[in-house]
Amino acid sequence: MKTFKIGGVHPNEHKIKAEDQSITLDLPKQGIVFVSQHLGAPSECVVVKGDKVKVGQLLTKNENFIGANVHSPFSGTVNKIDTIYDASGYRKEAIVIDVEGDEWLENIDRSETIKREISLEKDEIIAKIKEMGIVGLGGACFPTHVKLMIPEGKTAEYLIINGVECEPYLTDDYRLMVERGEQCLVGVSILQKALGVKTAYIGIENNKPKAIEHLKKLTKSFEGIEVVALHVKYPQGAEKQLINAITGREVQSGKLPIDAGCVVCNICTAHAVYEAVQKNKPLIDRIVTVTGLHVEKVANLFVRIGTPISMLLDAVGGVPANTSKIISGGPMMGKALFSTDTAVTKGTSALLLMDESDAHRGEPTNCIRCAKCVSACPMGLEPYLLGALVENEDFERAENESVMDCIECGSCLYTCPSYRPLLDCIRVGKYTVRVLQSKRK
Repeated sequence: MKTFKIGGVHPNEHKIKAEDQSITLDLPKQGIVFVSQHLGAPSECVVVKGDKVKVGQLLTKNENFIGANVHSPFSGTVNKIDTIYDASGYRKEAIVIDVEGDEWLENIDRSETIKREISLEKDEIIAKIKEMGIVGLGGACFPTHVKLMIPEGKTAEYLIINGVECEPYLTDDYRLMVERGEQCLVGVSILQKALGVKTAYIGIENNKPKAIEHLKKLTKSFEGIEVVALHVKYPQGAEKQLINAITGREVQSGKLPIDAGCVVCNICTAHAVYEAVQKNKPLIDRIVTVTGLHVEKVANLFVRIGTPISMLLDAVGGVPANTSKIISGGPMMGKALFSTDTAVTKGTSALLLMDESDAHRGEPTNCIRCAKCVSACPMGLEPYLLGALVENEDFERAENESVMDCIECGSCLYTCPSYRPLLDCIRVGKYTVRVLQSKRK
């Protein structure tokens, strides 16, 4: 069984009701679609108040290299275009749509027939993925078409698909692999064709035996796709760690996966690519895990992007009385919601409801030099040192100590017996160093 070489931790998995079938959520009465939902240059609205829109219609356009279009998840009338709080508490431009029925653009194939034959050529695939607004659905929301455009002088040898889902509580990737495995594999084949690579590996942790067995059976009829079972260890799903676990290669400091001959995509992204290329369907919906130890009806929900967060919470029985924090994402890398008065975006993989005992942070005390954070760090860094350097505003030395290599997995914070805010400090340090580097340029 394979895994990455350095560091890692083993949080309790809490994969609650992972075997329950996913549920498709009803449409809201009103949707909130943020104008920009990707990492990169902002998008621009192509609709105005009062416009009638259909499902799949272009709402915002982005012609920048690193950018992504946004399409309407609903049919109805544009009520207004306003600034609305996002999950992190920042006011962002958003399109509010009064939902009226469910009328789709006619060129979207809504049939359940699985289309395996890929008719588009490499450049056409990349153009279609860009047109349909596909971004990485593992959390970063990096535009997928950019990953497929290999820089001159670089060579992609392997496509690596992340089906690891190493974050505790999250089960949306798992349900997608079990319920829509063949569509995912067609998506993988499309990505292979776009990259011109013969070999694709799908990494899955061995706490998901059904997904491993199911995809292994399906891959027998697909060329060049291999399922790789991995040890359960966090953060196995991080790009650099996954590359190391599957290929044995290391992505050097300051380098990207392509420098190791690899391109990494999430399994949900592969499914979205299938729908975009084979069904002409933009990225207008996704699967979201809504979970927590005290949640009444934990579920994986297929929801339209733009659906109010409150609807997802209502679908699982509401917010338990003892809830202290609602996290967008998992407990290790997710971020607490500023308010539930926001909506699902392309990057919303989960909502985790935590009670006071689970959400409470211990009072920080002095570092006891136990080096647990050093042992846990999957990047081979010294988190205790980086935290101290940032606290003392020694950002130049923090840069020299490779603070920018931190993948913000939270393993250091998880292991610290002194409850030091290591991850918080390192995030501040990375932001400051990035500003300093930009000024130098």
